[in-house]
Amino acid sequence: MHALKKNRPLRRIVLASAATVSGMVLLLSLKPHTSPTLATAGTKSPTVSSSSAPSGGSSGSSGGSGSSPGSKTVSRTVTGDTVQTRWGPVQVRVTIKSGKLTDVTAVQYPSDNPRDQEINSYALPQLRREALAAQSAGIDMVSGATYTSTGYKQSLQSALDSAGL
Repeated sequence: MHALKKNRPLRRIVLASAATVSGMVLLLSLKPHTSPTLATAGTKSPTVSSSSAPSGGSSGSSGGSGSSPGSKTVSRTVTGDTVQTRWGPVQVRVTIKSGKLTDVTAVQYPSDNPRDQEINSYALPQLRREALAAQSAGIDMVSGATYTSTGYKQSLQSALDSAGL
């Protein structure tokens, strides 16, 4: 006769419990592709730089009336804090001209694997458009890129706070 068919319920309970514990151990031993971390702002302080001439590559026009020292069109570049998200760091650099947000660039973002690259290829341009339109960090999150969106918003707010906006 088979061991489980005998009239011994204690043996069945022990075997079922052992199988359940083994299954739970195997399930909990699975790891994501990177270890999860809290989405908190880094300890690195934001970087601020100023210039009276347009920065190379980020402005459509290269000459102009804003290059004289007495001009009111001062361009400042501020880099926000690095925010650690579950999938990697996110950091944003903003350019402010005459008190207006003119450019937002993602300096760091998750790009370790093809899936991260795919997500951020559509999320970052969308977040940039939102930030330029809103002129603040009060932007909508991108569906499917929640962690990147959260880090982007936190770093953007840090850069805007450092710039005094």
